[in-house]
Amino acid sequence: MRKQYDFTHAKRGAVDRAPVGKTRITIRLDDEILDWFRDEVTTRGGGNYQTMINDALREHVRRQKEPLEATLRRVLREELRRRIA
Repeated sequence: MRKQYDFTHAKRGAVDRAPVGKTRITIRLDDEILDWFRDEVTTRGGGNYQTMINDALREHVRRQKEPLEATLRRVLREELRRRIA
């Protein structure tokens, strides 16, 4: 290695630190799932497919925590709106 390189104060790790409340991970997704999210970003004219995946997971978790009564009320409201419209 050349002598002009000085790494005595160098730090190891990610170049970009993850924002507070976010964790960088590696995840394996099926190609068709990833393709769908990427296509959605293109269709919508921009955005970030990773954010869309995060939003989809957040919505899934929220609905899993939703009590059965609230789920039934939500579904009925959605169906009634479709019938009226």
